[in-house]
Amino acid sequence: MNTTIKTQIVKVGNSQGIRIPKRLLEQSGIDGEVEIEVQRNQLVIRAAMRSRSGWVEAFEKMAEQGDDLLIDAETTNDWDDTEWEW
Repeated sequence: MNTTIKTQIVKVGNSQGIRIPKRLLEQSGIDGEVEIEVQRNQLVIRAAMRSRSGWVEAFEKMAEQGDDLLIDAETTNDWDDTEWEW
């Protein structure tokens, strides 16, 4: 269900802002950090992408396909054997 509500631009310090009604936020599912961009003379507000979003699923898929193995063979040298404490 689309909801259209008129509101006013208000002064917020040296900037300007809008108040987003609770009902619209609930319908959108947006909370926390957002991204705002201009698209064809419109402001588009969306939930910000979270860092590493989707990584768990990607790694699970890699493991299923056997694509999560080390590329290089494990190598050691004399320093590893004599100086390093394991």
